[in-house]
Amino acid sequence: PAQSILGFMYLKGQGVAQDDQQAASWYLKAAEQGFADAQYALGVLYAKGRGVAQNDREAVSWYRKAAEQGNPDAQYNLGLAYAKGQGTTQDERQAAFWYLKAAEQESTRAQFKLAVLYARGRGVAQNDKEALSWYRRAAEQGYAPAQFNLGVMYATGKGVTQDDHKAASWYSKAAEQGDADAQYNLGVRYDDGRGINKDEQEALAWYRK
Repeated sequence: PAQSILGFMYLKGQGVAQDDQQAASWYLKAAEQGFADAQYALGVLYAKGRGVAQNDREAVSWYRKAAEQGNPDAQYNLGLAYAKGQGTTQDERQAAFWYLKAAEQESTRAQFKLAVLYARGRGVAQNDKEALSWYRRAAEQGYAPAQFNLGVMYATGKGVTQDDHKAASWYSKAAEQGDADAQYNLGVRYDDGRGINKDEQEALAWYRK
């Protein structure tokens, strides 16, 4: 743990001069002893080419070691690597598998990505109710992209009873966090008075944002 924390301090320049190579060196020492947080951090350095030569395969290798120990950030990044075919063979089933592992540990990014896979039937059987469930879990933790997509599902009645009030409510939550699509959709709602009291000044304000 001390080696990993020292790596972090070199990475951020906290108490020492910022030095990516020293960061990578200390993370490696901890990673080789099986310390999951260091394995994940080393994977990130390989992915970005910071302190080490950029190498997606090495990144995936370290993400996998950390992911198999239950590190949710590594599980998410491994899922992303499989989804993109970056550093490994593209495989949406494996992407869904690792997203689920991270999602069950309340990773909002993983919950959102898993919901998208269910909505599109990619790597898993298409299932709007499952998509809705995972969007909701991420949205309730304040994740704006999930709040927007949950609003869309209520607006269209996909996987849930159509409800303009709930659609407007979720658009509003995402819009307040700066999500441009949600700001636009909320403007439309105020323009039309759908699920919310008609108010052209509010519509203009959200369109402007």
